Amino acid sequence: MRRLRGATRDAFGLWRHRLLFLVGGIGVGLAAVLMAWLADAAQGAFRQGLALSPLLALGLTPAGFGLCAWLARDVFPNAQGSGIPQVIAARQTGRIALRRALVSLRVAAGKIVVMSLGLLFGASTGREGPTVQVGAAIMAAAGHLTPERVPGLILAGGAAGVAAAFNTPLAGIVFGIEELGRAYEARTGGLIVAAIVAAGLTALALTGNYTYFGSADAALPFGPGWIAVPLLGVLGGLAGGGFARVVILSARGLPGRLGAAVAGRPILFAAACGLGVALCGLASGGAVHGTGYEEARALLHGTGAAAWDFAPFKFLATLLSAVSGIPGGLFAPSLSVGAGLGAAVQGLFTGVPVAALVLIGMVAYLTGVLQAPITAFVIVTEMTQDHALMIPLMVAALIADAVSKAVCREGLYHALAQILLERAGPEVRTAAPVA
Repeated sequence: MRRLRGATRDAFGLWRHRLLFLVGGIGVGLAAVLMAWLADAAQGAFRQGLALSPLLALGLTPAGFGLCAWLARDVFPNAQGSGIPQVIAARQTGRIALRRALVSLRVAAGKIVVMSLGLLFGASTGREGPTVQVGAAIMAAAGHLTPERVPGLILAGGAAGVAAAFNTPLAGIVFGIEELGRAYEARTGGLIVAAIVAAGLTALALTGNYTYFGSADAALPFGPGWIAVPLLGVLGGLAGGGFARVVILSARGLPGRLGAAVAGRPILFAAACGLGVALCGLASGGAVHGTGYEEARALLHGTGAAAWDFAPFKFLATLLSAVSGIPGGLFAPSLSVGAGLGAAVQGLFTGVPVAALVLIGMVAYLTGVLQAPITAFVIVTEMTQDHALMIPLMVAALIADAVSKAVCREGLYHALAQILLERAGPEVRTAAPVA
């Protein structure tokens, strides 16, 4: 009887852990669908305002940035930025209070609200990064009864957030290993997959099966057109590495009087960034506002004009949005910049399908920003179901990663996470996460 009771207790504990991952995964899927709906609604409302007068952005966007920065700093602390650095920091810290502050349900709720407001006011941000933090917060809340499992739950929640946001389960797994964990944890590997499946099935049940950018069948036959691969790899690495370096520098604090002014008046600085985004919007005909999903999809499928200035304006608008301190992700805007980069070189490669150039540009620039080459080419491949370009995308990712590391030695999200931990105090930086 004692053996039977012991086996029963062990089985109950095992299935309780599995149930936490499954229930949390369903919650992440529901949150991802909600955030997608709110993001689309917010962008639609902003575009309706611009239809009345494009000049409306000159007042609305700066004021909105100031409001979002204030909410993220004073009302919902730790809701700034994409949220992925907070997830990484929460996994690395050994202080439970700090972990809960970084991935709490309050922060998650604030993230959803303020991210939506940012898009309502014309920010060049995405929803996928915030979905990672929200997913991690939901899973962490589900794991309060088993605190020793929380780091693994946080990893699973972040990975499930990526999978549900893009409908890319493989990319969720790869992102969890390559970026959030930087190591594979055998004991939680199966449970992470279970959480991703639960989140993905929940999202599919509510939105139906879909491919994020629609199916593409572009190919790049071996020949002179392959010159585009190293060219876009270098351009994406330079631009993405430069973007990451500026964001990290801004997070650490700008030097001199400018840095002191920014630190002393963060809300005013955010409003100034908003004005810069509004000016980029006017110069681009409103194309740089929002996630950039529609513009990237149009370029991929050849239904939109390949304006040469779209990529630089979108790059600048996204950079200003990132350094302003308002909540918002980088995935979708980075894919949009990369799409514009690929389309801009179309005139140099007249024999190459524009879709192939767009996809290569997406992978190159996203790799340059994140320095996560496997995640970049897997996520773009899953978004389009285009497997014919797998080898060119891999090559472009490897080149972009090497170039980006020459420009910026630190990975963006891990550098930002380290800044968070340093500001929290040295005693929280030494504990290694448990599975």
